[in-house]
Amino acid sequence: MKNLYFIFYATLFFILLASSTIRCQNESTTEYSKDFLLQEAKEIMTNSGTCTLITLDTDGIPRARVMDPFSPEEDLSVWFGTNSKSRKVDQIKNDPRVSLYYFDCNTTDYVLIHGMAKLVNDQNEKEKRWKDEWNDFYPNRTEGYLLIEVSPIWMEILSTSRGIYGDSISWEPPKVILDSKD
Repeated sequence: MKNLYFIFYATLFFILLASSTIRCQNESTTEYSKDFLLQEAKEIMTNSGTCTLITLDTDGIPRARVMDPFSPEEDLSVWFGTNSKSRKVDQIKNDPRVSLYYFDCNTTDYVLIHGMAKLVNDQNEKEKRWKDEWNDFYPNRTEGYLLIEVSPIWMEILSTSRGIYGDSISWEPPKVILDSKD
């Protein structure tokens, strides 16, 4: 079973790597301003519509699922709604370190955020962060609906359509440190 997980994650890694870096491997390294990278990241995040939330289970195995996020905050904090009894809630309680992966399939631009997740059960926040299309998923919004807030620590961005390339040798994308906790 461990081999199956390895094969799955290795395949996913190489597909993502190939789709987003092959075109930029011959580009020269460029310095980008933090403000520019943050603005471009927000646009990619907003345009993507969904993102992948990656948590760690009790065995340290990454667990990924597609989420319907709210638009990123000014500081790139991201909020989600979830079922209060979902596995991701237990995983965040056990280890709040998470990653968010936003991918624009039309351009192969992506943003990866590493941060700390916090579970929020404040009724005012829950009312503020609600989407009417979720009514069928949460018949009991008071107890069944919970918020996840992800506070970013750092982010990476790659966007050939916006002229943001990785390092010409290592392909490492530009990285922005947002919080010194990591």
